Amino acid sequence: MDLLDPYVILAGLGVGFVVGLTGMGGGALMTPLLVLLFGVPPLTAVSSDIVAAMVMKPVGGTVHWKRGTVNLKLVGWLVAGSVPTAFLGVLLLRELGAGPDLQAHVKLALGFALLAVTFGLVIRPLLAARRKPGDSMIPLQVKPLPTLFIGIVGGLVVGLTSVGSGSLMMILLLLLYPRLKLSELVGTDLVQAVPLVASAAIGHLLFGDFELGLTGSILVGSLPGVFLGARFSSRAPDYVIRPALIVVLLASGLKLLSVGTGVLATAVGTAAAIGVAHGVMEARRERQARQELEVASADGPLPAPEL
Repeated sequence: MDLLDPYVILAGLGVGFVVGLTGMGGGALMTPLLVLLFGVPPLTAVSSDIVAAMVMKPVGGTVHWKRGTVNLKLVGWLVAGSVPTAFLGVLLLRELGAGPDLQAHVKLALGFALLAVTFGLVIRPLLAARRKPGDSMIPLQVKPLPTLFIGIVGGLVVGLTSVGSGSLMMILLLLLYPRLKLSELVGTDLVQAVPLVASAAIGHLLFGDFELGLTGSILVGSLPGVFLGARFSSRAPDYVIRPALIVVLLASGLKLLSVGTGVLATAVGTAAAIGVAHGVMEARRERQARQELEVASADGPLPAPEL
């Protein structure tokens, strides 16, 4: 392809904006977009996107490192599992075949990974709701073997599909450590993703189908997009963004798995209807809470008792 593709740059800008807005990993959005919309071969899309992620990941990780919101023990066990399996995932792709067979296997793996991320987005609020007010004050007990296993699984998925270094790993960490501070969860996830993505990127540079022009186009669009999205993140209601992402990822995953049009339409339509209903309910709750706050403010403070 050309050195820089304006349409891929525009897509990267949109994906970067969503990443900055939600904190979600860009691989789950950019890779299927390249395959389904731009007709990029699946392996080329995975290879080029993971190399772009190698450039982007250290930015967010550095911020959290400076803030001290990183659990280094967790990072150590995660990286011990993820770095070798991320590289192994790339080698495994090569063992699955060549030419059309290889592209078909990558497409299939990507489809299943997107469905896993979609499921993660659905259950993430439920996992967060398990947290109790005092949980973050209790010292975290690191579980070495389960944490290592999360790294192994996450690394393999990232090496195969470029998806999961952020979205999937964060869900698995929430399942294992429901008491982990949310800021520490995000910071730990971002820092562990740096060596993970670097390992997968090196593998794809050596054995994948990396294209410099494609990676450059992704970066030119996504870097300013992430910055803009982060600026707007405090104004965007989660109950609008999350259902929209779920519908898009569900549709992309099913499309990559080549399900029938009827099944695709039914699944996406059902998810969209549930998402709209959920959004309406959350909007009403938010409006009601705001009205109650305004009424309480208008009443003013209670008079002090007479002595």
